[in-house]
Amino acid sequence: MMKMNQVVVMPYPGRGHINPLLNLCHVLSSRFHHGNLTTVFTVVVTEEWFELIGSDPKPDNVRFATIPNVIPSEINRGNDAIGFFIAAQNKMETPFDLLLDRMEQPVDFIIADATLKWTLDVAIRRNIPVAAYWPMSAAMFTMWYHVDLLQKHQHIYVDLSERGEECIDYIPGLSPIKVADFPVVDPGLHAILLDLVSVSNKAQTLLLATVYELEPEAIDAIKDKLKIPVYTFGPNIPNFPLEPTSESNNHGYFSWLDSKPQGSVLYISLGSYLSVSSAQTEEILAGLKHSGVNFLWVAKGDASWLIRDCGRNGLVVEWCEQLKVLLHSSIGGFLTHCGWNSIKESVFSGVPMLTFPITGEQLINSHVIVEDWKNGWKLKTESLVTRDEIAVVVKRFMNSEGVERKEMMENVKKLRGICRETVVEEGSATRDIDRFIRNNFASK
Repeated sequence: MMKMNQVVVMPYPGRGHINPLLNLCHVLSSRFHHGNLTTVFTVVVTEEWFELIGSDPKPDNVRFATIPNVIPSEINRGNDAIGFFIAAQNKMETPFDLLLDRMEQPVDFIIADATLKWTLDVAIRRNIPVAAYWPMSAAMFTMWYHVDLLQKHQHIYVDLSERGEECIDYIPGLSPIKVADFPVVDPGLHAILLDLVSVSNKAQTLLLATVYELEPEAIDAIKDKLKIPVYTFGPNIPNFPLEPTSESNNHGYFSWLDSKPQGSVLYISLGSYLSVSSAQTEEILAGLKHSGVNFLWVAKGDASWLIRDCGRNGLVVEWCEQLKVLLHSSIGGFLTHCGWNSIKESVFSGVPMLTFPITGEQLINSHVIVEDWKNGWKLKTESLVTRDEIAVVVKRFMNSEGVERKEMMENVKKLRGICRETVVEEGSATRDIDRFIRNNFASK
């Protein structure tokens, strides 16, 4: 008789959290080899998110369950990210608990987004083993874990105008970074961050959405502090053929990319909800047009004016298949807000990055790219970057004959190889995935 494991997966309600956890379910479902044991992954999303992704293709043993849209509609994630985050902590626990009561099969295991601290409390009350999934960089985890050190050194709510040049060099696993390049901890989040540190005391294991070989110091620092198993699951990006398919070519932007010389196009995406101001957008567009560099810009929201005014060397779209675009031969750079998922896709694709961090973890990620990996440059240095600055930097960044570019590309190619090697059969990520399955899902 076929036995079944029921794994409930609870992501934070945002695309940058839901997508990687869905990717993780795909990878895990493909690695189970337990004979008469089958495993079903039930991914819990709000009704709003189910309308957006419920019909997306997925393995037979991955399904969705929904909870109501309990976060008040007036709290918009794009305009009030902190308010949305706090509401997610306070409003989602009860409907999740009620959902578990209604499930036909008993829940054997929970994989929970570590930023939703209440999922760990629910698991403990129900005596269900839980793995905390960290969707950001290991560098960001060690920063949050050591928020007490920031408090001790009075680097939590600092005045950047007076202390921006000070160096934070005391966080284990994080290379020295200027205060001005460090995310400011909002006072309203301080207590929540301290609570998140308790993940090490409540979860049975920690899953990191990163590549060990890319962040060894940060990951070793985490393993040194935590008393639970820590697994690194590699790039954790969508799984499909690396070469564009005929289906991909149905999108007009692929035809446009096909018409451009190799490595000549700058791809631009500045995030799905925390975007730049309209004034900065105007400066970016003017700078790109003045640079003469070909660019493909994915602009969320009302992009009609950008589409009309992008000039002869540009193409603006409202959506694209980002990983497939990054893998296209004409792409020579990525102007990015430094979201962690975008960074991993860029490294995997072998595309150098021009960083434009906006807030939070993006500042840490930009630091890692520019200072640690040296596979990108930082564009954003002031509150408003002018069109003239943008034109000069973009032109130099995309100059394939430039000495700086050639040196950077050596690091880009090296990191691409490292990233891809982790997901082969004997790669570090594949070994950790199999070890996680073996240690937590033995046959009943």
